[in-house]
Amino acid sequence: MNTRVVKPDARALEEAGALIRAGQVVGFPTETVYGLGGNALDGEAVKRIFAAKGRPGDNPLIVHISALDQLSKVISGEMPESARRLAEAYWPGPLTMIMDKADGISMEATAGLDSVGVRFPSHPVAQAFITACGVPVAAPSANLSGKPSPTTAAHVLADMDGRVPMIIDGGACDVGLESTVVDVRSTPVRVLRPGGVTPRMIADVLGEVEVDGSVLRPLKQGEIVRSPGMKYKHYAPDGSLVIVKGSAEKVAREICALYDESDGEKRILALEAHIPLYGNRRVFSLGADAKSMANRLFDALREMDAERVNAIFSEAVPAEDIGLAVMNRLGRAAAFHIVDVGEDE
Repeated sequence: MNTRVVKPDARALEEAGALIRAGQVVGFPTETVYGLGGNALDGEAVKRIFAAKGRPGDNPLIVHISALDQLSKVISGEMPESARRLAEAYWPGPLTMIMDKADGISMEATAGLDSVGVRFPSHPVAQAFITACGVPVAAPSANLSGKPSPTTAAHVLADMDGRVPMIIDGGACDVGLESTVVDVRSTPVRVLRPGGVTPRMIADVLGEVEVDGSVLRPLKQGEIVRSPGMKYKHYAPDGSLVIVKGSAEKVAREICALYDESDGEKRILALEAHIPLYGNRRVFSLGADAKSMANRLFDALREMDAERVNAIFSEAVPAEDIGLAVMNRLGRAAAFHIVDVGEDE
């Protein structure tokens, strides 16, 4: 299969929509990461998404809409009151809400669950693409299963060349991490995957929110995968990844020791202000704070693969606000290989 990368002009979007209606799969940009879209009403199209990614079918997909009046095709009945209030505050945007699924949504898209995750992206190209499709679009991130998510069309092409007919190039993604997933059927609502809409932001609207215990740990044996991104190892680079948490000075000493003991190509992932602590060792800057780290993390992990780095040592950030999302992704990328050196006394 020849994979074309196209700019999002009217003709290309019309062609992309026709491909989706014909049961094909298209890569497209959102404000979070790039998605790999297929017709959510067509089980065979959804199977093509899983085949392109090499992803097992027990991991549910998120269904994307471009207008609220499309919800009737996706969910059963009315929006819960909590969902309506969150939609007023954060849709369009990086928030996925789990609700009861409509009968027309394919069971392949929901991994057999009676619920569906729905998102209304804010990216103008994503909205134009979904509108051109004329159907709800089921889409995971547009990467090979388990690998770092793509934040540019070039990332998508690296993984999907020859696997899908078209990739729409909408530039670099703004957020850089997948959407927040919240189960609005729970009381209080429960965050299953943290993202750009933080628990504090949700609490600002609803008064309270719970964060699922699986956010910063592996799934337990037999635990149901209720949201994308809950698998034990996910977003992983080719090389080994170790996270070190604690005070900046203690973390730097531990990372320097681990770095010096390792062989082959090796890198350190650090916040900009801490780079002087690592001397002449090779460091990739994750920016000034947790927000910039969220934006740069997947790009950093893909850069490590491009440079064939076999040992990566990363600083942690406090697991609060957007930092919770960073540590969720980083933890799963490292299969929760975390060294805690403690804080300064």
